[in-house]
Amino acid sequence: MKLFPILTAILVIGSLYMLVFERQALLAFAAGEPVSQSGADEAAEDADASSAVRVVAVSSKAAPIEQAVLVRGRTEAARQVDVKAETSGQVVSDPLRKGAFVTTGDILCELDPGTRQVSLADAEARLAEARSRVPEAQARLEEARAQVPAAEAGVIEAKSRLREAEINNNAATSLSADGFASQSRVAATEAAVESARAAVQTANSRLESAKAGVASAKAGVENAQAGIQSAEAAVASAEKEIERLTIRAPFDGLLESDAAELGALLQPGMSCATVIQLSPIKLVGFVPETEVDRVELDAQAGARLASGSDVLGKVTFLSRSADPQTRTFRVEVTVPNDDLSIRDGQTVEILIRTEGQDAHIVPQSALTLDDNGTLGIRAVEDTNHVVFLPVGVLRDATDGIYVSGLPASVDVIVVGQEYVSEGVAVNPTYREASE
Repeated sequence: MKLFPILTAILVIGSLYMLVFERQALLAFAAGEPVSQSGADEAAEDADASSAVRVVAVSSKAAPIEQAVLVRGRTEAARQVDVKAETSGQVVSDPLRKGAFVTTGDILCELDPGTRQVSLADAEARLAEARSRVPEAQARLEEARAQVPAAEAGVIEAKSRLREAEINNNAATSLSADGFASQSRVAATEAAVESARAAVQTANSRLESAKAGVASAKAGVENAQAGIQSAEAAVASAEKEIERLTIRAPFDGLLESDAAELGALLQPGMSCATVIQLSPIKLVGFVPETEVDRVELDAQAGARLASGSDVLGKVTFLSRSADPQTRTFRVEVTVPNDDLSIRDGQTVEILIRTEGQDAHIVPQSALTLDDNGTLGIRAVEDTNHVVFLPVGVLRDATDGIYVSGLPASVDVIVVGQEYVSEGVAVNPTYREASE
């Protein structure tokens, strides 16, 4: 092995090193100047700066943005009722055609009354008869009550005579025992006592009869009053039956179907017409369970119909129970529809306004993934080194994407982010966000 080629190679490498990396020190040595340590450090710094990767960054500051929940759904009539007959009868009115506008109380179907007017007259006659019985029953009650005091007075008088007869009998018995009264007198007083007792029983019987007459008279009055109530119920039933012959619109709306045809026979429960209310109209959608907590009642909402029309309204209903199949929650937005331009069942996209939050807007191209597949951006630290920051995408915009999860101020690398990794030194060039 020859030593000379090896030494020659070492000298060449050393010369190249001095010319490239220690150029300043070599020139100073050739000029006879002392080589300072600071000069070496500056040379090292220049070497580091020249080796840093050049990137373009944008200084971004967080700003509050309005948030919204996007829901797809359909329009739905505020109310829809299938107006049905409550009694039987033949239709005697001309039918209204579907699409006609009706107001509350308008006649939809008129049924033949038949003999219902006769039934009403009979019920009214029975009511008059029942009312006429009340004065007679009350007169009987007053008469029966008037007999009670006389019967009570008779009882008192009979009891008084009984006490008198008993006193006379006791006196006669005492005198007879002493020999001052005859046995015939004692027998007479005993007979008087028995007669007085019979009179008391008779008076009590008359009093009980008088009281029974009062009770019977009261029952007669109550029966008369019950007859009045029964007759009044019959009259009310006959009037209600006549009222049911006229089927009216329950609210302002449009006829979704023709009314029953003239001459058709309607039975209870058969449809006369279907009425829908389209002003105001509801926009119905279903919110995912991940978004439902962001929706509140009375929140402002905008919507776009499939026809391209835009409407505004408020959230008027939010379900508390999820659909068992889709695990979504029903939400209703009420919007005005005075001109009835919005129809029932149209497809609609609804944006419901939610509470805003701070976010950064970055170019879509600035988004990247780390080694674990996490979505984020690469930014420049204060030491001009790269750092990876994960983000959450909020929504799109015309000039970028709104993201969350970043500090209040951040320098986002927008050019060259795919060629650097976390911790790499960079030499950033800054530009305005609008460029």
